[in-house]
Amino acid sequence: MSEQAHAGAVGARPVPRPFAFHWGKGMVVEEASIETPYTEPTIQLLKYEDGSETVRFCYYHGPRFGRGPAMMDADALDDMREALKDAPRLQALLRRLTED
Repeated sequence: MSEQAHAGAVGARPVPRPFAFHWGKGMVVEEASIETPYTEPTIQLLKYEDGSETVRFCYYHGPRFGRGPAMMDADALDDMREALKDAPRLQALLRRLTED
């Protein structure tokens, strides 16, 4: 998989890029983010070394990863919907949240 910078991200974070938790590690393989006046809400598709995938809702504040919850107002949701058009796997997974 070739590395490319995420176009909507402040500082253009590359995707894919590695992540590591104490329970496992892998790569951020897709990312959608938007800029708001206070933070950069971000949705990431994490792919672990064992092949499993997880969706992470997070935010950045400038170049720093935020440790709290990602929050978006109604206008930001519209912007995030647009950002997700460049992240088709994330978009498909998130669609499952609202389908019956």
